Formats: sequence, structure tokens, C-alpha cells
Amino acid sequence: MSQYILRRLLIAIPSLLGISLILFIVLALAPGDPFSELATNPNVPPEVREALRAKFGLDDPIYLRYVHWLVAMVHGDWGFSFVSRMNVDTLILQRLSTTLYVIGSAQLLALMIAIPVGVYAATRPYSIFDQVANTLAFIGFSLPTFFTGILFILIFSVKLDWLPFVYSTDIKATGIHWIGEQIRQTIMPVMVLGLFQAASMTRFVRSAMLDVIRLDYVTTARAKGIGQRRVIIKHVMRNAMIPVVTLIALQVPAVFGGAIVTEQIFRIPGIGSLLISSILANDTPVVMAVTFVFACLVVLFNLIADVLYGWLDPRISLR
Repeated sequence: MSQYILRRLLIAIPSLLGISLILFIVLALAPGDPFSELATNPNVPPEVREALRAKFGLDDPIYLRYVHWLVAMVHGDWGFSFVSRMNVDTLILQRLSTTLYVIGSAQLLALMIAIPVGVYAATRPYSIFDQVANTLAFIGFSLPTFFTGILFILIFSVKLDWLPFVYSTDIKATGIHWIGEQIRQTIMPVMVLGLFQAASMTRFVRSAMLDVIRLDYVTTARAKGIGQRRVIIKHVMRNAMIPVVTLIALQVPAVFGGAIVTEQIFRIPGIGSLLISSILANDTPVVMAVTFVFACLVVLFNLIADVLYGWLDPRISLR
């Protein structure tokens, strides 16, 4: 297994390098200048502007700027935010935990819904439960997150006044009351992302279970007198989860994309909202760092999926 993980890590490194190169070139060729605010500020002398551009290497060739950026990244220097006037790594670390908390909770909720519902629907195909689950799943992934987010705000915040619709980082309560308020303000964004992911996962789990449940070895296990519950859990679910793990890994970019929209709707101070504000302000170092962090997280989740392949089917790790 260790050699299998090492091989996957060696594949991930050139992937990240290629992603970073493409991102850097696209941002370097994009219109806009991070020093546009200084250029229009009469209080900043021209020689100061030129000195700053020379310091940050904005007039160097693209390939030279990319090499400097890559070397600095390797040494832990992610650049400097021209808008926030602080180091980019500090700015991202302040917000990354919030994004991971919301996304992680949403993914956990999606799995808690999709796996039992999909498995139960597959064991009773075309029953009333199966038809209701399929209908709700179609509705769930047909509605975009910005629509369901606004709908949740109108119902649970405006109409019922149960939940806050603006995420606050300055909760005055302490102890158990602080935990309660933290949970209350994350219920709606987690539900919006979690239900959207659960809808597509449920359909995929059901389909994967139906493909495996008809195989000969499952029929043989039943003929030996093994109970239905044990057949489903031990013989069917483990093999059916391999394509489900693939789906979860491939959906990670969509989850982060949905998180960007959700953070804007609920005013969550995560890296998604940081990315939007940095794009609007032409804060190129922050945009580059945030998009690269997204890419790293996507590669990380795909690596985790590859490791889970080896655990679910030991034959994979020997190839």
C-alpha cells in the first residue's frame, strides 16, 4: 500500500505543477493591474509606483515571474495582498478553516443521506420508496444552490425567523451557547450544499448497488443461506462503493464551486468569498494562491479516493 500511495503522490506533483503554470499564465495575460489603484492615486509618486513594480517583479517576463513565484511558494512565501496589505498565506489560513468546516459538514450530510437511501432503494427497486427517492433526487440536483439558498433564507429566516441568514464570526456567547450559535448559522449553508450533493449521490449509489446485486456471487451467497443484511453489507456494498468513491472524488470541484456561491449568499467569510472579492479588486497574488489551494484540495481528495480504492479492493494496490 505504501508503494501505491508513493506512486500516486509522484503523479500528483507534476499535475499540480501543470495546473499552477496554466493558472499563472491565464492570470498574467488577463486584463487588469494589481497596481491600478496606485496608478490613479495622485498621492503616490510615480517613482514609488515603479519601485513597487520592480520589487514584486510585475514588469519581468511571464516565465521569469512564474519561476520566482514557484520558488517562493516552495519556501512558504505565497506573496503579498495589495488590497488587504498582508501576506497571502495569513489571509487564506484565516478563512480556510471556515470553508473546510462548511464543505466537510455538507459532504458528511450528503453521505449520511445518499448511502442508506440509495442502498435501501436498490434492495426494493420500483417500490414506492424507490420512486419517491428518485423523484426527490431529480428535484434536488435540478435546483441550483443559489436558488435553494435564497429559498431557505426566505423560509427559515424571513418567514419563520428560526435561523440567521448572515454568517457571523463575532459570536458573543461562550461555551455550549457558542457551539449552539455556530451550529445554527451553518445549518442552512450545509443543508444547501449537502442536499445538492446527496441528490446525485443517491442516484449513483442506487445504480451501483443494482449493478452488483445481480451478480452471480451474490446469488450464490444467498443460496448458501446467508442472511439478506449480511449479503448486502459484506458482499454488495463493498464492491458497489468503488464507483461511488470515484463520483465523490470527481464531485469535489463542483462542491468547491457551489461553496463559492453559497458563501456569497450567506456572507460566509471563507476562501470562496475571498476569491470573488480578490477578482473584483484585481488582487492577482490572492487569486493565484486561492485557485492553487482549490487545485491542491482537489488533487488531495483524488489521492484519498485512490487510497480508498486500494482498501476496498486490495487487487488495485498491486497493479
